[in-house]
Order: sequence, then C-alpha cells, then structure tokens
Amino acid sequence: MDLNLENKVMAITGGASGIGAAMAERFAAEGAVPVIIDKNSEAGVKLVHRLKEAGHNALLITRELDSYESCKKTVDEILEQTGRIDGLVNNAGTNDSVGLEKGTPEEFFRSLKQNLHHYFFMAQACLPELKRNCGVIVNMSSKTAVTGQGGTSGYSASKGAQLALTREWAVELRESGIRVNAIVPAEVMTPQYEKWLTENFEDPSEKRASIGNRIPLGRRFTTPEEIADVAVFLSSPRASHITGQHIYVDGGYVHLDRALE
Repeated sequence: MDLNLENKVMAITGGASGIGAAMAERFAAEGAVPVIIDKNSEAGVKLVHRLKEAGHNALLITRELDSYESCKKTVDEILEQTGRIDGLVNNAGTNDSVGLEKGTPEEFFRSLKQNLHHYFFMAQACLPELKRNCGVIVNMSSKTAVTGQGGTSGYSASKGAQLALTREWAVELRESGIRVNAIVPAEVMTPQYEKWLTENFEDPSEKRASIGNRIPLGRRFTTPEEIADVAVFLSSPRASHITGQHIYVDGGYVHLDRALE
C-alpha cells in the first residue's frame, strides 16, 4: 500500500532511539523525510548515517526541548533546511518515577516539564506550517495514563494530559484540516526498557518473561516497529478521516482480562 508520504517532512521528537528511531526508519522507508530531534547526539548521528546509507533522506537536530524558545528554534532550523513541515510526532519523554509519596513538588514540576510541556510547545511552533500543509500531529502517550502504575505521578499526569490535548487539539484544529491522534502503548521492548529491567531486578530475563506472559496477544512485548507502523499510517492520507482518537497498540494489555490463561 502506497501511503502517499513521499517527500513529506516529519518532525519526530525523541527520534534517535527506541520507538522514535523505529518511526524514523518507517517514515524514511515510505519516502518521507524524518527530522530526528533528540538530545542524544551519538545515537542520532548513527541513525541518520544508517538511513542515508540505505538511500533515504533524513536530518538530525540535537537539542533538549526544555523551553518554548528551544522548540521554536528547532522548528526554525527544520524550515531553514527543508522549507516545510508536514507532520509532528510528539514522542520524547521518560518514565522518571516521581511518585506521590516520595516525589517533591519540584520533582513533579520537573517531570511535567520533561514529559508534557514540549508537546504543547512543539505543536504551537509547528502550527503555521501544519495549517499551510494540512498536516498531522501524533502524540505518543502511555497505558499509565489510564491504568496507573504507582510511584510515577509526574509521568502519568503528563501522559493523561497528552490524551486530553489530543482530543482538544482535534476539535480546535478541525477547520484547518489538521488531524490529531494519540498512540497508547503498554509494554514495548526498547533500550530504555531493557535498562530499567537491568537496573531494578536481580534476574532481568525472568522479570521480562513474567511481564511478557501477562500480555494477552502472543504473550510477548510489543515491538517498536509495531508502534511505528501505526504512527506512519495515522500520519498518511490513508487515515484521512481519523482524528481525536486514542489508538491502543498493546497486544490487548489494557482492555483484555490479563487474569485469563
């Protein structure tokens, strides 16, 4: 299926590794131009090199998206190098374990800044281009927004807000033809997830297996590529009448009864 993404410029925050890198690769394979925005310069350079070696076009902007000014500067750089922006994938963030019992107010605010604020800043900075090109926004959320996890108030609050903003922006931008959707993953095996397992459990492989066994469809983790495929489809004209949706890509983790064997 041709997704009609040839030469479309897609800005992907947190695009250097994990889910973000998988999305960059999938967009590039469809002929789009992924703009990888990440503070991890080393990973970003390697990814862009790999994509160009495969004959694709890709750009890297190394920056921490910690203010509106940094986001606006990022958008300006994209326009200087490509002349357009057709889509924004808000993906950057991390589960930082800022909980109600142990987190301080300062840590909570910092978590919101790290996980939520740049979603708004990037969308606002990209908005004139998205309006001009009838573009798209895809917000990466998390199952913690609807299930809770415990010990991660800042991250969960951010992820819940992202789902609310998805619906709000879909309404606000409908007359401009801009579609806004969210993807809600659950357990996705990424380098960040592997690091969490290694740092927190004596037997990471055993813990990994026990988590995978609780995922109804296939008793396995979702792959970054499976998330990326949905992001690419939602960004394409093939999804032309889909907006304001929360798309769960989780092997049934959230909505199916995990007590059933």
